[in-house]
Amino acid sequence: MAIVVRGTSYSGEVLENILTVATTGNELVSKGLIMVIPGVEKAISVPRLKSGKMLQKRKEDPQKADAKGDFEYSEKKLTPRDFMAFTVFNPRTFENIWRPFQPKGNLVFSELPPEVQNKLLDVMSKQLRFELGWHYINGTYAEEGDDNLMDGIITQAAKDKDCIIVECESKSMIDRLYAVLGSMPEAILEHPNLRILMSKKDFQKYDKELTEREHKNSDETKINGKSFKGVKIETVASWPSDVLMATLCSPDVDGNLFAAVNLQDDESVIQIDKLSNASELYFFKLLMKADTNIGFGEEIVVLDGREDPAFKNPAGVPEGTSEKVVPVPEDVTDLSDDEFPEGDGEQA
Repeated sequence: MAIVVRGTSYSGEVLENILTVATTGNELVSKGLIMVIPGVEKAISVPRLKSGKMLQKRKEDPQKADAKGDFEYSEKKLTPRDFMAFTVFNPRTFENIWRPFQPKGNLVFSELPPEVQNKLLDVMSKQLRFELGWHYINGTYAEEGDDNLMDGIITQAAKDKDCIIVECESKSMIDRLYAVLGSMPEAILEHPNLRILMSKKDFQKYDKELTEREHKNSDETKINGKSFKGVKIETVASWPSDVLMATLCSPDVDGNLFAAVNLQDDESVIQIDKLSNASELYFFKLLMKADTNIGFGEEIVVLDGREDPAFKNPAGVPEGTSEKVVPVPEDVTDLSDDEFPEGDGEQA
């Protein structure tokens, strides 16, 4: 059964509120870092247009052979995959657990107090958003296996040969951020949608490094600003540690991360009904389609410091350099205080 009773010692009244475990949800969506395209039944393409260099010396009578620069049109495809959530439970479980929630009359789910119904739906919805957030980032698709629902952003980016892959031997977060910053294309370096994506654990390391700097110690009771040299840092639940990705993030077409779904609120559309006419069991069922992809690989700078990195073969380096390993400045600790604004005093 979906409702598992453990360690219950009911001997009288209990709290009317049911406690639930905190979850983080799908932060790529909730923080507006990815464009979600609803209403995609089968597939949709993200159109891309690039051009080559066009300027040249002036000619009095230019001919066709003098033409320089091409327009290159291509598409990135999003193919939403089918998956579902399905669980079965017996509403009579509550009869033996919480006296205030005992069903009245016939033991049918519709007569359970609304508090119980809503709490079950709330817990299920939070869990689905949390799982979906993981798949949006780390997912890999395969025909078999309930954990292989779709290709996530990291999986899609790792397949794109145009991604700028940075290597840095240092374990310091500041060193790694300098390496990423030094590899960013000039076209996006000052773009208002530029973000550095990292895990919450990695930001804690970065925050600690800033706090422990010699001569310029920050207040341990405050969080340092989530930025590096003017580029905003976004911490995302389920983002893998030791992976830094810089790219354009937006809930609109001016970003570089995309998701296609069947319905905008698929994860909230849950069917509730009897398992069968003669059964006392009820089920929760959700059907959904989703897929993710990136726009331009050349607008993604990634440092993958894991032992088994997904980004293994650097396809290119920033313009004007010849080394795949981006050099790190020798002295990265002598930073002025105004370069890293302190936070507002919120707890970590």
